[in-house]
Amino acid sequence: MAVEQRRVELTKGDVRRAFWLWTFFSHANYNYERLQGTAFAHMMTPIIRRLYTSEEEIRAALKRHLVFFNTEPNVGSVIHGAVIAMEEQRANGATDIDDDAINSVKTGLMGPLAGVGDTITQGTITPILLTIGIGLAQAGNILGPILYFVLEVGIMTALTYFMFMQGYVRGREGVTTILRSGLLDRVVLGASVLGNVVLGALTAQFVMLFIAPTITINDNPFNIQAIIDDVMPGLMPLLFTLLTWWLLARRNVSPITLLIVYLVVALVGAFPFFGPAGQCGSSILNAFFACPVPGAEEAAALLMP
Repeated sequence: MAVEQRRVELTKGDVRRAFWLWTFFSHANYNYERLQGTAFAHMMTPIIRRLYTSEEEIRAALKRHLVFFNTEPNVGSVIHGAVIAMEEQRANGATDIDDDAINSVKTGLMGPLAGVGDTITQGTITPILLTIGIGLAQAGNILGPILYFVLEVGIMTALTYFMFMQGYVRGREGVTTILRSGLLDRVVLGASVLGNVVLGALTAQFVMLFIAPTITINDNPFNIQAIIDDVMPGLMPLLFTLLTWWLLARRNVSPITLLIVYLVVALVGAFPFFGPAGQCGSSILNAFFACPVPGAEEAAALLMP
């Protein structure tokens, strides 16, 4: 008479416990050999203890998840849910889920989902929230950093939970189907477009570059910045940003090299060549505010009652 195998099922509490372990400890123990591997195994601990009873099975399962692993921790958490579903199927007798099958899912998905996750979180969500927080902070509103912290933690936690649970519910087949459907490619494209829009807004708001001196020709003063603003306000920051992008993306110039060059240019440009230090227009570059148009102060004084 055949002995019926014991059916083991995970509870929602087990899966949620694994989710919280990953949320708090995904970056707790980076190392060159495994990166997030130890965090993954730590996340799997309550799952493994629920599914397996013998010490040999528990040791084998922990060893199985201590291999190299690295992905974006929020969107990439769909892998964790899928692997938990596979471990549950394996514990209940699925013969096609061995160590190689589980590791293949992890290694095959962690790269693509890392790219998707970085685009969505670091390239889109975080810059948008930083724009809101920094804008409020610059206006002197204490809610700026508080709002950023609350929104960042809330949105990232909700996104991680959603992806984690989707991976568990759909399993490896569901995740593979989503990847093959091209849905994530469209999400990445949309997030990239939105991210570029956000970077454009950040450029217009936070990149400042002014040419300060006034040139006198035939006793007629010409303020260089005023002439440029008449053509296109914000043209200098835009050209500076495009130049930086071209040097980084097209000419493969090192970011460190650019930082050093920009620092030298800023120091030289701040030297008062055209008058006493601190006088408007005394330096070539005015990093924080544009010099007023010549005669503007006198005209404003005449208009005052």
